[in-house]
Amino acid sequence: MRIADVLKTKGSTVATVEPGTTVTELLALLAEHNIGAMVVLAADGSVAGIVSERDVVRRLNEQGVALLDRAVAEIMTSEVVTCDPDDSVDSLTVLMTERRIRHVPVVTAGRLTGIVSIGDVVKSRIKKLEEDQQQLEAYITQG
Repeated sequence: MRIADVLKTKGSTVATVEPGTTVTELLALLAEHNIGAMVVLAADGSVAGIVSERDVVRRLNEQGVALLDRAVAEIMTSEVVTCDPDDSVDSLTVLMTERRIRHVPVVTAGRLTGIVSIGDVVKSRIKKLEEDQQQLEAYITQG
């Protein structure tokens, strides 16, 4: 299964923010969309970074409430691991596990085309295992 297949199921809509968005605004958007991370887009539409609830919590512990008025650009991860729609779910699973990443933006020709979470990956792998099991059961009962 490919990442493009996952996006067909879940959709390609991605919640994004600009680097100048405040952390308070970010938190409101995360809550509004019921998500754990947002992609930060540069003015030219390219991926500038990614910021998660975990980033906020860690920086809040270090910097206190003053963090809430700061820009997302100050706390985002700017070296973003991305994937391509043609990448396999298996290879992305390994990448996410090894790098301990929970959200990976999907990029095509330098443009954001979706996002895949660890939950999406697990869901697609379970679906594949169920399909394999059904095929095996059908093969055995036809025997």
